[in-house]
Amino acid sequence: MYTYETGIPLIDKEFGGLRAASNVLILAPPQTYAEHLAYQMSSPRAGEWTVAISTDERAADVMGAFRRQGAERGRVGIIDAVTKSSVPTLQDTAKAKFVTSPLDLTSMGIKFSRMVEDMWKEGVMADPPGPMPPPIRLCLNSISTVLMYAQLEVTYKFLHVVTNRVKKLEGIGIYTLNSDSFDGRTISMIKQLMNMVIEVRVEDQKLPVERDFRIIGIRGRTTPWIRYFYDDGTLTIEG
Repeated sequence: MYTYETGIPLIDKEFGGLRAASNVLILAPPQTYAEHLAYQMSSPRAGEWTVAISTDERAADVMGAFRRQGAERGRVGIIDAVTKSSVPTLQDTAKAKFVTSPLDLTSMGIKFSRMVEDMWKEGVMADPPGPMPPPIRLCLNSISTVLMYAQLEVTYKFLHVVTNRVKKLEGIGIYTLNSDSFDGRTISMIKQLMNMVIEVRVEDQKLPVERDFRIIGIRGRTTPWIRYFYDDGTLTIEG
């Protein structure tokens, strides 16, 4: 089975990466740069593709984040749910598609499927051909914004479709959720759709601020807390 490198030393060295068909929730409080952890984990490696659904940042900013990770521009497709509300004349391109708002979940789902189909075609026609099926990563940043626009039950149904699609594609999905903004029932329902959870904590009473995460549910285990740093566009993970 195909495995995906994550850029997290513990996952890549001890577990050999993430298994195909994995969905991972990054559960993090504000000001922890969780989106950059998501971008690192979902950045495509050689022969891979990434689809990023962005409800928080414009497509240009998301692409910039992936480029800083070393991703090839042609290997990343972005579905932008931010920009079209202020620039309604925007037109879709092969690797950048736009929906009117984070409430337009139907369009997000349709454009995700179309983008994946195009990536599969490119993968099949590549010379030399890459792995089959073409390895695809999904990044959704963030579930929190979707929940601000749509009811929990509607959001759950959308995520149920997306996570199942990731499994069928033998890809991986990385999703961010603000742990401070929602009640236990909401977080519990979202967790049900995931194979594992990356739980982030922050100690902002100290200087410098300390940020750590642990992985719950990887091969049935919970890892120790792992320290990470974000500075000037660069995410560094200890280990």
